[in-house]
Amino acid sequence: MSSTLDPDVNVGFLIHDVSRMMRAWFDERAQELGLTRAQWRVLVHLAGREGLNQSSLAEILELDTVTLGRHIDRLERDGWLERRSDPTDRRAWCLYLTPASRPTLKKMEAVAFDTITVAMRDVDDEERARFMNTLLQIKSNLTAVEVEA
Repeated sequence: MSSTLDPDVNVGFLIHDVSRMMRAWFDERAQELGLTRAQWRVLVHLAGREGLNQSSLAEILELDTVTLGRHIDRLERDGWLERRSDPTDRRAWCLYLTPASRPTLKKMEAVAFDTITVAMRDVDDEERARFMNTLLQIKSNLTAVEVEA
């Protein structure tokens, strides 16, 4: 029987290793597009929620506001997003993508799709669905524990 401390069969180590490998594969292919994975992550989450303020986006991304603020400063400087005054709170800024960011986001989406395609090669649809359901259940379990704490 394998030990739960064996990194080759420990679910935590395996998830970490697969995630690291997927990030590296993605980063290598996305480098030419001019965005880091962290910046892309900010833009992707913002794309479906334009008009969010920075603190709400930081909560969604599970980043502290200072770290997110640095990402936003760079993204704004490079023309990927813009800050607009929040009409309900004059101290806050709402975030919006710029038109220039949209074509690059489409290219990054294609890199992400290619990454997932490579990672899931030889995994049939049934196994893929079961795997996704398992990951969602694990996430749900851990979220429930966080809420209880």
